[in-house]
Amino acid sequence: MLSPFLAYLLSVVLLCRTARSQYSSDQCSWRGSGLTHEGHTRDVEQVYLRCAQGFLEWLYPTGAIIVNLRPNTLSPAASLLSVCIKPSKESSGTHIYLDRLGKLRLLLSEEDQAEGRVHCFSIQDGALFIEAVPQRDISRKITAFQYELVNHRPGADPQSLSAPCQPCTDAETLLAVCTSDFVARGSILGVAEEEDQTFVTVSLSRLYRQKTQVFVSGGGRAKSWTGFVKMPRQCGVKPGEGEFLFTGTVRFGEAWLSCAPRYKDFLRVYQDAQQQRTNPCHLDTD
Repeated sequence: MLSPFLAYLLSVVLLCRTARSQYSSDQCSWRGSGLTHEGHTRDVEQVYLRCAQGFLEWLYPTGAIIVNLRPNTLSPAASLLSVCIKPSKESSGTHIYLDRLGKLRLLLSEEDQAEGRVHCFSIQDGALFIEAVPQRDISRKITAFQYELVNHRPGADPQSLSAPCQPCTDAETLLAVCTSDFVARGSILGVAEEEDQTFVTVSLSRLYRQKTQVFVSGGGRAKSWTGFVKMPRQCGVKPGEGEFLFTGTVRFGEAWLSCAPRYKDFLRVYQDAQQQRTNPCHLDTD
């Protein structure tokens, strides 16, 4: 029997997964041209995207468009979602604002988009208002970005891709085993820091699940995988001996670490929950 806390968190994850499985292609991504606005530069077109992930591409931008990003299922858990967008480094010709009840707040200037960095915001912060920058020549201007709907751990910063630095509770760890994009057992080979991120190189002895191929098999008879996961630099990750259970999310093709207890500690928590029949799902720990 799941506790109300676990059941509620599980509903958030199921909301995202349902959005991935129940969509039509025209609701996930949008490609348009500002040439249709020519002569009507004050027109504002409404765009509705109702998937867990997709992209937008606006060629020769003129005027403005409003992009409404929502899951395609109604649920109270939807209010906990965040939206993350990753502009193309070639994206130009517009400023991107958050539009909440007609009040605009700048999210990405034209110069910011060229950096290609991921930016996240709460889904309750409103729609995206994308306004073309007046240009004499719009022929080489294209605004383009990928987006993903993200369900965060409680206490996580909705403006970040990463999980909080503090360790997961036992309940969060058990839920992470069921809902994470990757679940693996292994050790830390090294830690490297770059700007505001930390890259943790890992060697895996067991790969339970990965949504996309972020960990690569080493080949040979002995099954092993290698790869790296990312964390915020302020978490102060250091190499540690022994084995860990690694869980996390894959965002825009990159693995971000979430819960990572020592494997022996996870095993104790998992076996206790198994005896009490409170495990939200099964994991083969043999």
